[in-house]
Amino acid sequence: MQLSSRASGDHPPGAEPLSDQLKARFHNLPAQLTSLIGREQETQAVCSLLRRPEVRLVTLTGAGGVGKTRLGLQAATGLLDEFADNICFVPLAPISDPDLLAPTIARVLGLKETGDQPLLDLLKGSLRDKHLLLLDNFEQVLAAVPWLADLLAVCPHLKILVTSRALLHIRGEHEFPVPSLALPDFTHLPESEALSQYAAVALFLERARAVKPDFQLTPANTRAIAEICIRLDGLPLAIELAAARIKLLPPQALLARLRHRLQVLTSAAQDVPTRQQTLRNTLAWSYDLLDAEEQQLFRRLSVFVGGCTLEAVEGLSTALGEMPADVVDGMASRMDKSLLHQTEQEEGEPRLLMLETIREYGLEALASSGEMESTRQAHATYCLRLSEQAELELGGPQQAAWLERLEQEHDNLRAALQWSIEQGETQQSMEMAMRLGGALRLFWWGRGHLSEGRSFLERALAIGVSLADTWIDPSVRAKALSAAAQLAFIQSDYERTEVLCEESLPLYRELGDQHGIAYSLYRLGNVAWVRSDTAKARSLLEEALALSKEVDDKEYMAYSLFSLALLASSQGEYARACALYEEGLTIHRELGNKRGIAHTLSQLAQALFVSHTDQARVRSLLEECLVLSREVGFKEGIAAAKCLFGQLALGQGDLVTAHSQVEESVMLYKEMGHRHGTAESLAVLGKVLAAQGDSAAARLLSEESLMISGAVGEQWVIAARLVGLGEVVAAQQKLEWAAQLWGAAEALRDAIGVPIPPVELADYKRSLSAARVHLGERTFAAAWAQGRAMTPEQALAAQGQKPAPSLTTTVTSSPTYPAGLTVREVDVLRLVAGGLTDQQVAEKLVLSPRTVHSHLSSIYSKLGVTSRSAATRYAIEHHLA
Repeated sequence: MQLSSRASGDHPPGAEPLSDQLKARFHNLPAQLTSLIGREQETQAVCSLLRRPEVRLVTLTGAGGVGKTRLGLQAATGLLDEFADNICFVPLAPISDPDLLAPTIARVLGLKETGDQPLLDLLKGSLRDKHLLLLDNFEQVLAAVPWLADLLAVCPHLKILVTSRALLHIRGEHEFPVPSLALPDFTHLPESEALSQYAAVALFLERARAVKPDFQLTPANTRAIAEICIRLDGLPLAIELAAARIKLLPPQALLARLRHRLQVLTSAAQDVPTRQQTLRNTLAWSYDLLDAEEQQLFRRLSVFVGGCTLEAVEGLSTALGEMPADVVDGMASRMDKSLLHQTEQEEGEPRLLMLETIREYGLEALASSGEMESTRQAHATYCLRLSEQAELELGGPQQAAWLERLEQEHDNLRAALQWSIEQGETQQSMEMAMRLGGALRLFWWGRGHLSEGRSFLERALAIGVSLADTWIDPSVRAKALSAAAQLAFIQSDYERTEVLCEESLPLYRELGDQHGIAYSLYRLGNVAWVRSDTAKARSLLEEALALSKEVDDKEYMAYSLFSLALLASSQGEYARACALYEEGLTIHRELGNKRGIAHTLSQLAQALFVSHTDQARVRSLLEECLVLSREVGFKEGIAAAKCLFGQLALGQGDLVTAHSQVEESVMLYKEMGHRHGTAESLAVLGKVLAAQGDSAAARLLSEESLMISGAVGEQWVIAARLVGLGEVVAAQQKLEWAAQLWGAAEALRDAIGVPIPPVELADYKRSLSAARVHLGERTFAAAWAQGRAMTPEQALAAQGQKPAPSLTTTVTSSPTYPAGLTVREVDVLRLVAGGLTDQQVAEKLVLSPRTVHSHLSSIYSKLGVTSRSAATRYAIEHHLA
């Protein structure tokens, strides 16, 4: 495309002055049949750039389909009054021979060779005093760049505007990268009317109405339309092609088909170039301009999801057995050709990104080349190396940087994990999967991706079962089992934690791996603690601590001390708990483990708070915890601090602050699937609502908290929840029910030896005293006695009524069953013997089907049977059913 300004001075020999008629003919900007949407700022910026005297060459760059030509035409139109000589559009897409560039421009200008002057000289003479030249689609004639530079040197008043997918690399060149259209944030979508203000959505709506005039943005289709535009990266061509399908497909159906966008995004329009009639044609145009080595690198880059760094590309090359020496030049070339773009980072290398539409074409090319599996294998190998390198750093002072790096590579890690699972039952793929899962456990925990991590590890372990005794390295499987156990414990799935640890422990013993033995004992000690088996818990945790000291594993020395402190605190031994927390805190500080420091600070603050000692220190501990947790992205630490901050605010009567703090804690715990934390924060939020006078909502939250604690089986927590619910219903004047709840709580505390925390004692005594006064001693005592004879479930359901006779006994210490069966395994066995399916057992016991399956596997192993019928027979013979 060419824009030229007022002529001045003499014309060179052989070149006739352009007539007014010729000027009018040169005014050949093609009429646009559709409006240009969302490019107002870019148009103004390009025009401003071209108005600057020192700017001679502007190159509009961008991916195919981003709208470079339309932007160039719009800018040219905006400069008509200022470059009045003439404006001429020079489309270069039809030519591929650089030698044809000058003849093409001359033909559009209406210049013809004369016998005594070469065409190039004639063209230079004609343009010497002109002021603007616009050339469209220059990327396939880049070899003509030297001539273009010569033209600029000869014609001092000439300005050139070029659209190209690749830079020209001429001195004085000003690049203007054409961005995609503005997109909404899918996680925070505005209302329909506001959504239409985003350029990508506005373009979709206008083009959709061209084929379906009654098409409207409605609450029902808002999310689908927004996701379509986001899925298409805001590329105008892709959006226009998609909108043209609205006549046939409603937005939701169109969105579903965009999983294969290159097949869907086609057009039958005859008035656009072939390369723009399908999205695939547009991308193929760019791909075909690359040489063989460039094409191979482009294909390989498509394996990265969510972008990559130069280091990652070098790692991929290394994994493919190649030298990564030329990667930097190759990546720069891809960026110059608009196949990649980069985002700056405050620290480290910039991140290189490929639009998903371009990446999909690259994956197609990768598959067609036969390089898909080798490249994905290399990608997974790189991700494994990165994960295992990160694992070594996640317990030390660099953990924040490494956690952030893993978060940036999260999509790549997911792709590598998925690939390793998809390969099926082979030694290489299963060991790859288990090594990845084992290395990423601290990342999944630290950043709150608990369910994702558990799901992957469980799938890998399940697939690897048939290989475990033959091919899989036992150390790899043991580590994967330990990682899965850690995530299961954090999500309060204690049954599954126990099953996993009981499988990992013998593997570690066979290997003589003292670190692994200590870890398995540590986790089993935690399970015993939450089940209120105090003696067993203390024994296992102390053994784990001793082993950690023997092998100088300071990280798990600190964690064993942490769990011993939790145990002591739950038993009311607050001074001992605080001393143990302090000892572990010293180790974490020595290691520089910010996550460990934050975790310990939150629990030390909790112990000081509930023991009603050194309250002035609680806030400072929480503030440090919150700072460190935010620094490393430790959601559990943030949630714990917020919950306790809320309790402090509640104690000071600041109900607004208390409500917002605890509500945020609930949200974070629920995001993680952290059931213990969810129950705790819901109980505190119930207290806040009760203080705000909303007793109905307070009761609902208190009951929900109690039900969660009951489902995970934390007896000392259940006792606390019963007391809290009793106070809420007492405020509703349901005093007999409150007495029953308090009685049930006391029976449970007596059975497991857990006192009421000092911080709650005064309110508790006041509530009991008030209830006695209102009910009278005899009525209160009767309800209290009824509660002591109830299970927590019965007390929750009683609501002040005398319970019906039940075969269920009151809480006692755990009985001993044959074959080493646990209480929960007997519960499962009884229901199986009663004819229930796994799903029905899961629903009855409020467990996941996966946990029921794990229990059955353990039961079969302990009983030496292989079928449900044999297990049923055993249950009947031993009076378990």
